[in-house]
Amino acid sequence: MSDHKNDVPKPEEISGILAAVSKEIPGLVRGVLDAFFSPEAAADMGKSVATFYKTLKEGGIPEEQALSMTKDYLGTLTKWSDSLKGMKFGHHEG
Repeated sequence: MSDHKNDVPKPEEISGILAAVSKEIPGLVRGVLDAFFSPEAAADMGKSVATFYKTLKEGGIPEEQALSMTKDYLGTLTKWSDSLKGMKFGHHEG
């Protein structure tokens, strides 16, 4: 029989891992939020939506349908950004 007790991390190791992760995650999240809400991100989003619409039109999609699909695409991007804005990181209630 093998002894699996050595496979389980010690509480001190788990504590150290969690401390390191809790220090890193807020910075990573801020980076993601900055990527979505900076002026550069807004310009990129506009270009993305315009390219999406142009590609649909060049692919033969009728005007009305292309506009509807583009609005849906922009709506999806907006929902993602709204979801990210609503998240709270680094704040713990206790």
